[in-house]
Amino acid sequence: MAKADKHMGSLEEKKGILQPGSLSQSAAEKLKKERKKTSNAQDLISSILANSTPHLSRAITLIESTAPKHQQQAKEIIEACLPYANDSIRIGITGVPGVGKSTFIESFGMQLADLGKRVAILAVDPSSSLSKGSILGDKTRMEELVKRPFVFIRPSASGDSLGGVARKTRETIILCEAAGYDHIIIETVGVGQSETAVHSMTDFFLLLKLAGAGDELQGIKRGIMEMADVIVINKADGENQKAARLAKTEFNRALHLYPTKDSGWSPKTVTASALQNEGIREVWKLISDYISKTSENGYFQKKRKEQDKFWLLQTIEARLKSDFYKNSSIKKELKKQLTLLEDNKTTPFEAANYLLSL
Repeated sequence: MAKADKHMGSLEEKKGILQPGSLSQSAAEKLKKERKKTSNAQDLISSILANSTPHLSRAITLIESTAPKHQQQAKEIIEACLPYANDSIRIGITGVPGVGKSTFIESFGMQLADLGKRVAILAVDPSSSLSKGSILGDKTRMEELVKRPFVFIRPSASGDSLGGVARKTRETIILCEAAGYDHIIIETVGVGQSETAVHSMTDFFLLLKLAGAGDELQGIKRGIMEMADVIVINKADGENQKAARLAKTEFNRALHLYPTKDSGWSPKTVTASALQNEGIREVWKLISDYISKTSENGYFQKKRKEQDKFWLLQTIEARLKSDFYKNSSIKKELKKQLTLLEDNKTTPFEAANYLLSL
């Protein structure tokens, strides 16, 4: 029995190595002071303008929060950062899941970083319509880019916003620009929703496509084609090279069917392999040419003003929707109308008209 007890000793709970009380208390006090300091909007503002990434992240968290206290702080931070914004190039990148957006953005981001650019990547991950959860794994997928000193990657959940763009992406852009990031990349989830949202907040719109996936004709749709400034046939490597060249030809033919854009820019189609880092320089060259052309003819500034107008209208819509559902009378009557709807005593249109007339 003694032997059995001896063997069972390895299964007994052992005391771990205790952390020195002074070290633990010191770390806790330091963290407490830091949190208290950065909870002040003015301290966050000054830190953001001093290019502090941790404080930028904390400010974005405030912006994304729905708590009234945080919203007030976020408003103060945004207003203070506005005079320091707008000095960047905003690039929207979209494409269907599996097209290689994260790999392409990492390769493209490395190219910009090598050129000495400060790059902020706002990667929007899809949220579950059931659990409302999101993986937020872009930092994991861009493991090389995240190591760069002047690169900021911020994954955000898309929630229920249009086009898979996070609800507070526009405000986040302002903060990133105030923090000194001169190239802002916005990645959408690309799940077939309207891409109008991301197009409305960017200067350049890049569409990633796959060759041989049966979407050459599917991709030739008036809306998305008119928005795209460059179409990149990604994964053009190995056995896909021939199919990629064919897809490039098909898309170029389609692009010629559309009238000239107001920007005066003729959209281009290129092939690239983000995995092999091929074609990335050509993409950056096209973006640079686009920015130069639109800056010279005044379209760049015109589009920025349009972005502000769209932002205004979207903000009004969001505020009206929020105020509507927060109204105590609406909450009470909405429950009644939902019950009536379930009992087939009203229609969705009648219920909506009633609620909107309150």
